[in-house]
Amino acid sequence: MTADTRAALSTHARRVRERIVRMSVGGGCFLGASLSCADLIVFLYASVLNITPQTTTSEDRDFLFLSKGHDVPALYGTLAEFGFFDEKRLGHHLSPQDSIYWHPNRAVPGVEFHSGSLGHLPSVAIGVAMDVRMSGGSNRVFVVVGDGELNEGSVWEAVLVAAALRLDNLVFIVDRNGFQANVRTEDLVPLEPIDAKFAAFGWATDRISGHDFEQMERSFARLPIERGKPSVVIADTVRGKGLPSIEGRADRWFVALQEEEAAALIGELYGGAETVLASHARMVR
Repeated sequence: MTADTRAALSTHARRVRERIVRMSVGGGCFLGASLSCADLIVFLYASVLNITPQTTTSEDRDFLFLSKGHDVPALYGTLAEFGFFDEKRLGHHLSPQDSIYWHPNRAVPGVEFHSGSLGHLPSVAIGVAMDVRMSGGSNRVFVVVGDGELNEGSVWEAVLVAAALRLDNLVFIVDRNGFQANVRTEDLVPLEPIDAKFAAFGWATDRISGHDFEQMERSFARLPIERGKPSVVIADTVRGKGLPSIEGRADRWFVALQEEEAAALIGELYGGAETVLASHARMVR
């Protein structure tokens, strides 16, 4: 990966994080967890997924399912960043004027499936992966799941079925930010060793930093990690990444900010008030 590519990805991710912060005003959003997976979702759309704003209904496209649907500000922010819809729509967050709200909605271009109840989309993705294989397609199916979501029994039922069906066109990405809601996962229902558990269920595994684009590039270039097995990429992330004042904080789960608070966080994100003013002028609320 070249320095220019890294810089471009970092710029995309920073703009997505700005949008996430803005969506925390006027009703709030799940800020911390959305920030933790922003780099991953940006990288997928920039460098991995075979999909563009013009091919959202193409039979040849790759599929991305955001199973941890409460992190949809990261998905909406990325879709706006790459031109799937006008970013001004994000100013309608939680407004009856639009379908931009707390969970993914298929009325928003680029969203493949509704989600919100955790643990459901792995099974939906298995159905799509089976259909692709039966149809002779080369599409890949990606599912972003939360680490706390792994406590849903339906996830592990899906994991068993996917391995039994040898669905090597299926990829799980675990956003391992260490929290389930406002409690650390290892203090609630310990999950480690996650990679060994997936391996025991018949999956090929890799573990990376979810904030290191070079590690992402190496990992996703390997897919499928092993022929005949579904793949899981466990991405270690930081809740609230990009905003040091809230990184790793249990209380920065669901956040409803005032305009002034959001402006201060955006200033922290960019490191200067001048950039905040310029970005605010660009994004009309």
